[in-house]
Amino acid sequence: MTENYKVTVLGLGAMGLPMAARLATQLSVHGFDIAEPRLKLAEEAGVRTFASARDAAEDTDALLLAVRNGEQLNDVLFGENGVASVLKPGAVVILTSTVGTEAIPETVARLAEFGVALVDAPLSGGPKRAGEGDLLIVVGAEPSAFEAARPVLGLLASTLTVVGDKPGDGQALKTVNQLLCGIHIAAAAEALALADAMGLDQAKTLAALEAGAAGSFMLSNRGPRILEAYNEGGAEVLSRLDIFVKDMGIVGKAARAAGLAAPVAAAAEQLYLLGQAQGLAAADDSAVIKVVAPTKRTA
Repeated sequence: MTENYKVTVLGLGAMGLPMAARLATQLSVHGFDIAEPRLKLAEEAGVRTFASARDAAEDTDALLLAVRNGEQLNDVLFGENGVASVLKPGAVVILTSTVGTEAIPETVARLAEFGVALVDAPLSGGPKRAGEGDLLIVVGAEPSAFEAARPVLGLLASTLTVVGDKPGDGQALKTVNQLLCGIHIAAAAEALALADAMGLDQAKTLAALEAGAAGSFMLSNRGPRILEAYNEGGAEVLSRLDIFVKDMGIVGKAARAAGLAAPVAAAAEQLYLLGQAQGLAAADDSAVIKVVAPTKRTA
């Protein structure tokens, strides 16, 4: 099935490039990015690059998208230089981003005009795991579209869960996932800030917490980066703080639409909004500790 299978990755950034490189180990991969250095890195990884997104998307079986929001999704597919019109009938668009459920129905309908299906497949895991094919991907898609996308998803995911048979189901589950992730990061930051305020060694505190009932994936994953937040330059940016401004906004909108109170999620969202207002938008999301504790008290 994969002998002549082509996949196009639009956007060769922190996630797009390692995904493209991973796919290129077994598939024919086309790629495009507006940044010339990213194109060179992609070529070194075995990706065939193009001068435009439309050129890259022609004659492809699957189009992999990692966009910021619904507006960008619409522009990439249907804007002035949108690629939907050059996709061949029977191709699938694999949406890996968290954009919320609202943008999905219109996208599905407009793609159907070109004979193209949408596979709603938001992912989690970060750049390192993307390059290793160790991502968590949740999928909402018609069975035939899922099967058409399986060569791509199977290479990228160590955990691949079909949560529903229609696009939008993946976004719904990812919204629930981001509620927990956003809260857990904020809670980890508050906990380590309190440890510092009480005169405790933060590194020892983190190790003790990880070993007990308070441990969580986010505590272990973000904890070391939270401890680096006060270093010059802060922690390496693996997930920008303003991503959680977006994602917690999606969570809040979904909760309100469902008539559900989500007070803990709302409180976490305010921390990320404050961080963005304080100039931390482009910092790693672990920098949220600086919202509650602008300076470190103990050396």
